[in-house]
Amino acid sequence: MTLHDWIDELCDALELEDAEIDEGLILDLARDAAHSVERPAAPITTFLVGYAAALRGGSARDVEELAGRAQVLAEKWSGEKVSPDDFNEEDLVGTE
Repeated sequence: MTLHDWIDELCDALELEDAEIDEGLILDLARDAAHSVERPAAPITTFLVGYAAALRGGSARDVEELAGRAQVLAEKWSGEKVSPDDFNEEDLVGTE
C-alpha cells in the first residue's frame, strides 16, 4: 500500500468524498514544524491548519494560505511571539 492509497482509504473512511489533498504541502508543513519547533508540533500543526481551513470553507486555497502562514511562523520560531508584521503580504492573502 502506498501513501496515496492510504489517503484514498482514509478519505473514504472519514466520508470525505471530494477531498483535494496536496500531500507535498502537508508533508512540507509537518517537516518544517518538526524541525523548527519540535517533533510533536508536526501533527498538531497540520491538524490545526486543517481545522482552520475547514472553518473558512475548506478549499484547497484555504489550506495553501493557512499552511503558508504556519510555515512562516515555524521558520521564525524561537520561542518569541510573532506579530502580524512578521508576515508578508503574500502570507496574508485572504485573511481579511
